Amino acid sequence: MRNKFDEQLNMLNSEFIKMGALCEEAISYAVKCLTEGTSKLKESAFETEKQIDQKERDIESLCMKLLVHQQPVATDFRLITAALKMISDMERIGDQAEDIAEIAEYVKDADLQTQVYITDMAETAVHMVIDSVDSFVKKDLDISYSVIALEKSMDELFLQAKKQLIKAVKTGTGNAESLVDMLMIAKYFERIGDHAENIAEWVIFSITGEHK
Repeated sequence: MRNKFDEQLNMLNSEFIKMGALCEEAISYAVKCLTEGTSKLKESAFETEKQIDQKERDIESLCMKLLVHQQPVATDFRLITAALKMISDMERIGDQAEDIAEIAEYVKDADLQTQVYITDMAETAVHMVIDSVDSFVKKDLDISYSVIALEKSMDELFLQAKKQLIKAVKTGTGNAESLVDMLMIAKYFERIGDHAENIAEWVIFSITGEHK
C-alpha cells in the first residue's frame, strides 16, 4: 500500500514540476508580448493559461485520490493539503500572465525607465515561481525562505515603477492611457510574486506544520 502511495507522491512532484514550467512559460510569453507584441505570442500566452488550468484539475484529482484511497498519515496529509492550496496560487499566476498579455499591446508608448523596472519585476517573478516549486519538490526550507525574502525586492520594484509612472503622468510625458496600463502590468507582476510567496509558505507548512 505504501509503495503505491509513494509512487503517486512522485507523480504529484512530477505534475508540480510541469505546472511550474507552464507558469514560467506563461510569464515568458507575457514579457515577450510587452517587447514584441505579436498576436501569435498573445495566442500562445492564452493557450498556456488553458494548459495551466487543466494541470490544476489533474493535480486536484490526484490529490483527492491520495486522500480518499491511500489514508495518508499526518505528514502526508499536510503535504497533500498544501499541494491543493499551491495549485490555486499557480493557477492565479497563469491568469495574471494572461492579463499582462491581454493589455501589453496598449503600452508601446510607456516610459522607458518604467519598462526597465517591469522587466526586472518579470525576471524576479520567474525566479520566485521556479524556486517556490523547486522548494516543494526538494522539500527544502532554505529555498522557501529565499523566495519569501525576494518578495521584498518585488515590492520595492513595484514602488519604483509606480513612482516613475506618477512622475510621467505629472510631467505629461508619454501616453496617459499607456501609463495606466503599465501600472496595471506592474501590479500583476507584484501579485505573481505574492502567489509565489504563498506557495513557499505552504511548502513550509507541509514540512513543519506551521503556516504564517
